[in-house]
Amino acid sequence: MKSFCEKVFSPPSSFCPVYIFKNNQRDRVKRIFILLLSLFFSTCAFSSSLRIKVTKVIDGDTVKLENGQFLRYIGIDTPEIEIKKNSQFVYQPQLFSLPAKEFNKKLVEGKLVRIEFDVEKVDSYGRLLGYCFVGDTFVNAELLKKGYAILYTRPPNIKYVDLFVKLQKEAREKKKGIWGALKPISSDEAYKFIHQIKTVRGKVVDTYQSKRCIFLNFGKDYTTDFTVVIFKDSWKYFKERNINPLTFYKGKLIEVTGKLREYNGPEIIVHFPEEINIVGSR
Repeated sequence: MKSFCEKVFSPPSSFCPVYIFKNNQRDRVKRIFILLLSLFFSTCAFSSSLRIKVTKVIDGDTVKLENGQFLRYIGIDTPEIEIKKNSQFVYQPQLFSLPAKEFNKKLVEGKLVRIEFDVEKVDSYGRLLGYCFVGDTFVNAELLKKGYAILYTRPPNIKYVDLFVKLQKEAREKKKGIWGALKPISSDEAYKFIHQIKTVRGKVVDTYQSKRCIFLNFGKDYTTDFTVVIFKDSWKYFKERNINPLTFYKGKLIEVTGKLREYNGPEIIVHFPEEINIVGSR
């Protein structure tokens, strides 16, 4: 059984040597650029933090800095304003995407911020990864607290995970922001909402463990049915809470909130037990 973490890439259908050469060049340049950024931020004087001005807010969790670089907030995810369709981005604001952007804009645009880094400082797109502060205001935390963002903390960047889990739990219970608007959808409907943040409800009918992932399957056909994916680097967080996902969730009715992705059917990737809510059993 495979999922996002075990995807095997194949060459393009137009198997042209020139095409391959050009794309290999672009990929090589991109990898070198990201490597240089990583080396820079692991050795420079600003390895732990950076003070810089925000010139533009892109969306709820991404901003442009005065040096031309982009900063992606660590630990949270906000609804998308643009959706990728057929290799192109189309303006299609999702639920609470514009309010999240406006809230972020009020907090940081045109202001001097302090960026605090974690273990990984640059993502695969070359964006900086950090926690953003304006004075005493912790921007990442405020977005979660007000319900404009959901938890998206990925190891090894887990410095504030306990705070983020707490803030999301409180926002969800008080139905703040997106939590007051999100209505659970059936796992059978998940395929209709790829790239969107949704709360999916369904019964875990089977579980499976590969070398790199644990899968909570919501149907008999894992190639088309909804699946919750737990990466190996997150297993320890379940173990710390005495939870074996293979047995603990099997047969139970659960809800999971996150951004739906498409690979062998719709899926949501989770990293912590707190992202899975047990509703009951059938």
